[in-house]
Amino acid sequence: MAEPKAKVVHYTDVPAQVFGDTAPGASIRWLIDDDHDGAPVYSMRMIEIEPEGHSPQHTHPYEHENFVVEGNGRLFIAGTWHDLKPGDVAFVPADVLHQYVNAGDTTFKFLCGIPVKKLREQ
Repeated sequence: MAEPKAKVVHYTDVPAQVFGDTAPGASIRWLIDDDHDGAPVYSMRMIEIEPEGHSPQHTHPYEHENFVVEGNGRLFIAGTWHDLKPGDVAFVPADVLHQYVNAGDTTFKFLCGIPVKKLREQ
């Protein structure tokens, strides 16, 4: 973990990392994290999913806190699909099957917060 330091940056100045074949059209920007910023409790990520893109259906042992910034999407969570638009928030508990899908014709962008402690335990 890096030494904690203050940070102010535009999100587009943080490089986007492509997820790969399991998540076509999806990328992630680690906006604030423990490795680069020394944030000891919480990591903030910007997820961007291009039209027709999606994440895989998956689970993991940590929660997500989401805030939709731009575009339209759908979230599959606990067996139900939910439509998402800018300003919507979603909470995905640990170990719950979920998937994000772009449901529009522009990039679907949402902030995704996760606890750092859970990442270290994996």
